[in-house]
Amino acid sequence: MIRILDVLFSLSGLVLGFPVLLVLYLIGLFDTGSPVFLQERVGQNKRPFTLVKFRTMSVDTASVASHLAVSSSITRYGRFLRRTKLDELPQLWNVLKGDMSLVGPRPCLFNQEHLITERERRGVLIARPGITGLAQVNNIDMSMPELLAETDARMLSDLNITAYFKYIFMTVAGKGSGDRVPGRD
Repeated sequence: MIRILDVLFSLSGLVLGFPVLLVLYLIGLFDTGSPVFLQERVGQNKRPFTLVKFRTMSVDTASVASHLAVSSSITRYGRFLRRTKLDELPQLWNVLKGDMSLVGPRPCLFNQEHLITERERRGVLIARPGITGLAQVNNIDMSMPELLAETDARMLSDLNITAYFKYIFMTVAGKGSGDRVPGRD
């Protein structure tokens, strides 16, 4: 049932949100010259997939987890995108393709070995990663791997349709700060 909702919501979001996506893309062209950011992430069952986001940092920024990034690399427009969570909108494409769900554990990078180990230990990696979830609405980010993996496991064990809608609503309503970069977000 959740996969059906993912497809319906992501398709609707991409179609209805196309004008917004287009405007954000065009502004991004002026901001960095390369408004879309593609990054390989850890997917369901540890399979790699390419995550799509709007770029919030300068093009030459190293590909590291947000909590390890240098705050000065975030552009002014990028700060706006992060604060409003609009940088996440292109991930609706990942949801539609089946790489992600709207609700699930945030996909990490393959170089975040400690988090991967903690998630494997708790069975989190058997789930499809998500745009939002319990950890995100509670400001738990990837800088706290044990707590994040524990929270992800708890969310997955209790995930039902009610919780699915709750996490989506909380995210849209502005709960949680998203992926923080020290000193800026």
